[in-house]
Amino acid sequence: MANTPQSKKRARQNARRFDINKARRSRIRTFLRKVEEAITSGDKEVATSALREAQPELMRGVTKGVLHKNTASRKMSRLASRVKAIG
Repeated sequence: MANTPQSKKRARQNARRFDINKARRSRIRTFLRKVEEAITSGDKEVATSALREAQPELMRGVTKGVLHKNTASRKMSRLASRVKAIG
């Protein structure tokens, strides 16, 4: 349990950041899920547009500290190769 005023403030800040980061992660996952669904449906045009929308979200997650840069790059690379392999 936080005892000093500083540690109490840090606990409040951590709770606030946790909620913000949770929302960001959820938003990123939603965009990635749209790409995955487009890939499984086999529609290349929809998949490429979904991927184009997901890429800035992933990189925004990197700049906000939610994702590591290499993780986002790996996800984008794998999704792009899967979209490219469609029909």
